[in-house]
Amino acid sequence: MNISENEGKEDVPSKGVLQNIDIDPMVDVPSSSNENTLTGTNNIVRRRAGFHGNVPSGTGKVEARGGGGGGGGLKGLHFLNIKGKESEAWKPMEKRFHQYAVEDRFSRDDFGTCIGMGGRESKEFAGQLFDALCRRRKLCAADGITIVELRLFWEDLTSEDTESRLQIFFDMCDKNGDGKLSEDEVMEVIILSASTNKLANLKDQAATYAALIMEELDPDHLGYIEMWQLETLLREMVIVETEAKPKISKRTQTLAKAMIPRRYRNPMSKFTSTTIELVYENWRKIWIIGLWLVVNVGLFTWKYRQYQKNSLYKIMGRCLCFAKGAAETLKFNMALILIPVCRRGLTALRSTFLSNLIPFDDNINFHKLIALGITVGTGIHGIAHLACYFPRLISCPHDRFMDIAGPYFKYKQPSYMDLVKSIPGITGIIIVVIMAFSFTLALNSLRRSINLPGPLKNWIGFNTFWYSHQLLALAYILFIIHGFFLIFQDLWYKKMTWMYVSVPVLLYASERLVTIFREFSHPVCVIKAITYTGNVLALYMTKPPGFKYESGMYLFLKCPDLSNFEWHPFSITSAPGDDYLSVHIRALGDWTTELRNIFAKVSSQVQTTQTTRKGSLVRIETRVRPKTYDPVEDFDKLEEFDPKQPVYPRIVLKGPFGAPAQNYTKYDILLLIGRGIGATPFISVAKDILNHISKKYGEGPESGGHVRRRSSLGKLLSGDHVEVNTKTPERAYFYWLTREKGSYEWFKGVMDDIAECDQHRVIEMHTYLTSVYEEGDARSALITMVQRLQHAKNGVDVVSQSRIITHFSRPNWRKVFSNLAAAHQSSRIGVFYCGTPVLIKTLKNLCLELSLNSSTRFQFHKENF
Repeated sequence: MNISENEGKEDVPSKGVLQNIDIDPMVDVPSSSNENTLTGTNNIVRRRAGFHGNVPSGTGKVEARGGGGGGGGLKGLHFLNIKGKESEAWKPMEKRFHQYAVEDRFSRDDFGTCIGMGGRESKEFAGQLFDALCRRRKLCAADGITIVELRLFWEDLTSEDTESRLQIFFDMCDKNGDGKLSEDEVMEVIILSASTNKLANLKDQAATYAALIMEELDPDHLGYIEMWQLETLLREMVIVETEAKPKISKRTQTLAKAMIPRRYRNPMSKFTSTTIELVYENWRKIWIIGLWLVVNVGLFTWKYRQYQKNSLYKIMGRCLCFAKGAAETLKFNMALILIPVCRRGLTALRSTFLSNLIPFDDNINFHKLIALGITVGTGIHGIAHLACYFPRLISCPHDRFMDIAGPYFKYKQPSYMDLVKSIPGITGIIIVVIMAFSFTLALNSLRRSINLPGPLKNWIGFNTFWYSHQLLALAYILFIIHGFFLIFQDLWYKKMTWMYVSVPVLLYASERLVTIFREFSHPVCVIKAITYTGNVLALYMTKPPGFKYESGMYLFLKCPDLSNFEWHPFSITSAPGDDYLSVHIRALGDWTTELRNIFAKVSSQVQTTQTTRKGSLVRIETRVRPKTYDPVEDFDKLEEFDPKQPVYPRIVLKGPFGAPAQNYTKYDILLLIGRGIGATPFISVAKDILNHISKKYGEGPESGGHVRRRSSLGKLLSGDHVEVNTKTPERAYFYWLTREKGSYEWFKGVMDDIAECDQHRVIEMHTYLTSVYEEGDARSALITMVQRLQHAKNGVDVVSQSRIITHFSRPNWRKVFSNLAAAHQSSRIGVFYCGTPVLIKTLKNLCLELSLNSSTRFQFHKENF
């Protein structure tokens, strides 16, 4: 997929080049006259006066507790995720106790499984928690606990008293029970939390982060910290985060609800209005599908009635009518199914008035719908012939057969096998076999090798889908032959199969020929490749002459060294104003894995290969050109490559092709959501927005008082190739979700570039590492503290090593949409999603719900390839 990054020569985290997007609102916290926030050389998230002012001398507890925003931090601290009533949540624990207990006692090793921390990573954390609870109750951990004692532990962990929960957390850190946390104890808990959340880099730097916590919470260098200091840090983190986020008052939310039209206020009118809204939202799909159904029904009915009047009806009855009616729909659908995959034509039509009438974004879904129509038509046609039409014909009385059907068979009544062995019979059977094979392998679960047994997973995947679809060329040839050698039709101009399919076949064939022509007349050269350890390959290529595209489009790549026939789609991550093309490719299947391996092999041979480490992120950067070559400044120096150096594999591209994201300029506000490599379509969009905003404010790459290195992104922001009057969204919110810590290796440069270049805070970025326990969970509480302190002091996130703070777990999408609706009233918000299908239903439902319940209109789009 995509993303771009031009590496600088220095190992500086802020210089991860040419990638994509935005800024988290927590990065900058405005200072006020009444509060001391993020000031001084340390920029610490803390108010020193609050540390000692509320604490009586000689005590270790906080006396006064305000009811402000900080309280939310302690209320959020929890050990267990309880859904529903507490009494119901206890029952599974009680059941597990009886399941694992030995002689009515429960051991430390089984405690994690009992309370829902049964994962391998959480086992040690659960054991430390067990020890702390035993110390609190003065029990011997080695002896285990009874059901009564487990109930007491349960009540401690689920207590509504925030002070009690914090005390448990403190006790878990304070292993020697002296009421003080030493630096070594803090380090041990950081290591424990890092292991639980599978954050290896945090574990390796635990000593540094423990020293950071001690530096901030132990200003007098006593060598320990107490609970009230830990609590104050929790409160202050929440206060700063709350201040940094846009504040939406209850009055604003109430006003937004008050603006709901009357037709949405009672259930009956809301149902009617919702239906109307759905029709309005999908009217283009409805009329296209409706037209397709009407044409199919019309063709079937026309042919059915035509053969009702034929003399053959006396022998074969309705079997003949059904067979011929289905055949007519097959001719139409076999022709129509090629249109949605004529991507060049559809891309050209996107920019015309037809885009207001035809849902081009759903071309693949329409292609699948037509395939379903072909399957139904083939079934009716085949069954009518083999189970009805043929038996009636061969069982017809001889004299009746000779009078009516004799001339078509040279006055010889055929047997069943004679009919099957005829040209229409043989071609029909072969066509059905090819279609069944290719259609089955096109199913999503088989194409993506989802939940397949081991042997099948090795053989079935995108390759089998691709090659089986190439067999359909033979199916079309046989289809024309099948329609030409009709038994009951002699006049050539009434054999209409070739008439149906000729134009679509020529259109599709012309697209394939254009691709072959451009393969030789518009070659591309790979000028840079970056192989990331997170199984992502970034390719930077020369832009072919006349290659014009819009942000959000995609292209197809082919590597002849791997296969001369396989084409794979990838989003373009470079912006339209760049002098090169870039894509980012995740090694998921066999082809992409081989492509990454072959580039990695070349990179190991090239003398100019650099292994670059930024923070804890490692990548191998390979340039098959002089070290001083710049893809923008020295674009014309490609001929100067050293012929003795190994060269990259040859890459061929076709495109660009239209995608939903290219229409982002139609909206006032953007919500871009990408999962993993699915973020790539939005990288180019984000760059393009910054491009136009920079031009709007008349800024160059060195605006804002910062001296920046010359890079391709800098040139993009300098205003080249930009039209001033192009409409752009007022603001964009980019949410990126990933389960893998390694994904930050390719995404890090994007975050740094946008944080550096987006001076007007147009793009607000949020990254979520979903494999880490949610913020507030005790298993990630100390990681959150370290994260906030490190970011406040050094401006670098501990997880991503970038300027954007990483959130943990998953976003609360309802809250995200509600906040957007309240903050941008009466606006049109375009919601663009690319990733696994798991979120599609949730996002679509929220778009509809918030569109009905607020004055804001959300429109959902998902990427299709």
